[in-house]
Amino acid sequence: MDKLPKIGRYEFMAEPFHCDFSNHLFMGYLGNHMLNAADFHSNERGYGMNYLNTINKTWVLSRLAIEMEDMPKAYDKFYVETWVDNAMKYFTSRNFKVVSESGHIYGYGKSVWALIDTGSREPSDIFAIREGLINEYIEKDYICPISKSSRVKITDKASLIRFIDTYYSDVDVNGHINSVKYIEHIFDLWDLDWYRQHTIKRLEIAYVAESHQGDRLHFYREQRDSDLDFNVRITKSNELCEETETCRCRVLFV
Repeated sequence: MDKLPKIGRYEFMAEPFHCDFSNHLFMGYLGNHMLNAADFHSNERGYGMNYLNTINKTWVLSRLAIEMEDMPKAYDKFYVETWVDNAMKYFTSRNFKVVSESGHIYGYGKSVWALIDTGSREPSDIFAIREGLINEYIEKDYICPISKSSRVKITDKASLIRFIDTYYSDVDVNGHINSVKYIEHIFDLWDLDWYRQHTIKRLEIAYVAESHQGDRLHFYREQRDSDLDFNVRITKSNELCEETETCRCRVLFV
């Protein structure tokens, strides 16, 4: 079989009911498209979840940064390009580029993924998968110009904004709360009037621990150095009301 290109390119459309009141694609749906592109790309090249699940392994998202200049409008067709630019024993970094049919660049994404054992939930050796097949598809020269995720530092002064319970529709194929569901809940910390005046410029999120259906999620928010820049912490609580951190996030508006 011929070797596939290192960079994958996948077509999507901004479906109207995936768009917000401004007629632009919700950031959460863009995140889903990026994760789908990553899944398509890795499956086609032989180290995706279709194969991994047969050996009790899976990919889980560890970090994600998305930085956009603008967003596709309803009915716009666009492409998500994706490629792996580095692989280590337990983690790999994957980039994204979001581009229109005419070549207009909407924005970029950077992500870090961990390979884990589905039974133990412990990290697994990426290079043990098909004799290090992923190394054949590392692309270092295609540029993704945005910064990597920073280490978000949030203080004890962050305010509890709300808590939510988790249900069936929050859970993904890995059996834990879906990565993008956290993002959607985070964006709901600001109301519609805020979004009438501001748009999301950059999102950074780091996933610290898994949460599952039935966990209660608590959302803490604090302002950074400007009134358009925020940190968010998400914790989960158990029956004893003990809280454990699950995510840290930064949201920058313009």
